[in-house]
Amino acid sequence: MGDHPPIVKTAVIQAAPVLFDREATVEKTCQLTREAAAQGARLILFPEAFIPAYPRGFSFGVIVGNRTPEGRQLWQRYWENAVDVPSRATAQLGQAAREANAYLVVGVIERDENSRGTLYCTLLYFAPDGRLLGKHRKLKPTAAERLIWGEGDGSTLTVLETEFGKVGGLICWENYMPLARAAMYQKGVEIYLAPTADARDVWQATLVHIALEGRCFVLGCNQFVAKAMYPTDLPCYAELANQPDVMCRGGSAIVSPFGQVLAGPLFDQEGILYADLDLALVAQSKFDFDVVGHYARPDVFQLIVKESP
Repeated sequence: MGDHPPIVKTAVIQAAPVLFDREATVEKTCQLTREAAAQGARLILFPEAFIPAYPRGFSFGVIVGNRTPEGRQLWQRYWENAVDVPSRATAQLGQAAREANAYLVVGVIERDENSRGTLYCTLLYFAPDGRLLGKHRKLKPTAAERLIWGEGDGSTLTVLETEFGKVGGLICWENYMPLARAAMYQKGVEIYLAPTADARDVWQATLVHIALEGRCFVLGCNQFVAKAMYPTDLPCYAELANQPDVMCRGGSAIVSPFGQVLAGPLFDQEGILYADLDLALVAQSKFDFDVVGHYARPDVFQLIVKESP
């Protein structure tokens, strides 16, 4: 008999951070990791920009040609609560992964280790032994995100070998970049992570499309955030006055390589989605379509990826 691919239980965490509070959000992350591990999850995913916040609703006082002092103060608050890699915060997350005996993947706002003045939207990958295995920095912040986050590069297009398959992914609207997806497929990704801040109904079609295109499992993960969760002492807090009570409604989901929704989508509440991923479905789905194998045409198309920093 041949080797039968494994089955792995995964957990997608739809929750809100303790907004703009790194320490409290790290503790919440560890607590939710314990909760998912108690249900048997071996791969646990958190949303984009979970620690310390996706600062939805803020302009940071920016208009073309001008920045306000209040906006700079809000930026400083955000910067002060960002995550250094490595740091005490990453050590705590690694410890949570070790105690859970699970792969833990968390969206953070990362402070540049050299200049200390640039922030990145980053996905951190921790091993079941607590080691930080890798990270991915978002290549292209979307719209006003470009005011607050720098651009990553090809050196962090991370896909990890695990005992149950190759795990990697992209962040939010990077998943609309065909060549970025193709780079992930070239690396053989089998469990594709798509943390996001996009709560629109149409995002579900993107998750299904990636699953069918890449013949991979897709884990979509978003936050559920209400306006009442924001600290009222934030600079620029008045900007939130016209925002809806529910700032982000979620939409997390887990999709099979055949495009079937296995869990979710979950809207309008915090919660954890679980699904047992049978990796045999990856091989079965590639029987008739393998985007980088028998369905590729390298004689016609070639992708060049620059993976140097």
